[in-house]
Formats: sequence, C-alpha cells, structure tokens
Amino acid sequence: MKVYTIGYEATTMADFLAALARAGVKRVIDVRALPLSRRPGLSKSMLAATLREAGIDYVHLKALGTPKRGRDAAKKGDVATLRAVYDDQLALPEAQAAAAQMRELAAEMPAALLCYERDPCHCHRTLLLQAEGEGAEVVDLFT
Repeated sequence: MKVYTIGYEATTMADFLAALARAGVKRVIDVRALPLSRRPGLSKSMLAATLREAGIDYVHLKALGTPKRGRDAAKKGDVATLRAVYDDQLALPEAQAAAAQMRELAAEMPAALLCYERDPCHCHRTLLLQAEGEGAEVVDLFT
C-alpha cells in the first residue's frame, strides 16, 4: 500500500490540488487536531467542499492530531519533544481506533495524510506512519 503525505505550508490551493491530482489521490485524511487555518480555503468545511468539487473524499481524524505541546515543539524544530508528546497521543484508545480507521481508509483508495508542516521531518504525520503504517510505502507530495 502507498500512502501519500502533504503539508500545505507555503503553498497555494491550486498547487495543493495539483499535487493531489498528479499523484492520483482520491482521499485526503486530515490528521490535524484543529482543522483550522489562516490560509484561505484550508479550514475543514471549506477544504472538504473544495476537495469534493475536485472529486476527492475528505475525512478528519482528530484523534491523530498533535496536542498543543507537540505543535509548539514542532514550530521550534524540537523533534524529540514532538516525538514524546505524539507517542503519548498514539497510546490513547481513541488514537488507536483512529489509526485503525486511517489504515482502512488508506487501503480503500489512494490517500494522502494532511497536516500544515511542509517538511515531513518536522511533522507528526511522519511519526504516525512510522508507528502505524507498517508495510506502507510513504511518499511526500512536496519533497
């Protein structure tokens, strides 16, 4: 199974949609704890509508998001703290259930995990796939 990842930092909606289309992505799995954005069109409701118009399914799995302390660490480039906070998050029963759902959703059709950070090395989506994406080929769409 191939799983794509995409971070929308420093991109336009047109480039974001084009990257998804080039890869053949049919589902976006939003793994942000807070699916809000100051970037136009990238908050949950508007994003879901735009993706739907493009023929792409949208699913938000809040339990796979990073708690505030982890987001703050990621902003500072403190990957060690991000990893520790996110490991604790993934141990929660609701996160385990959401991770199982993510695997099922990604197996059904080409899917991309969505978060803000453009660099997957500074994002929890990489940690998520390291922990829960056994056997998956991971491709980041903007690296």
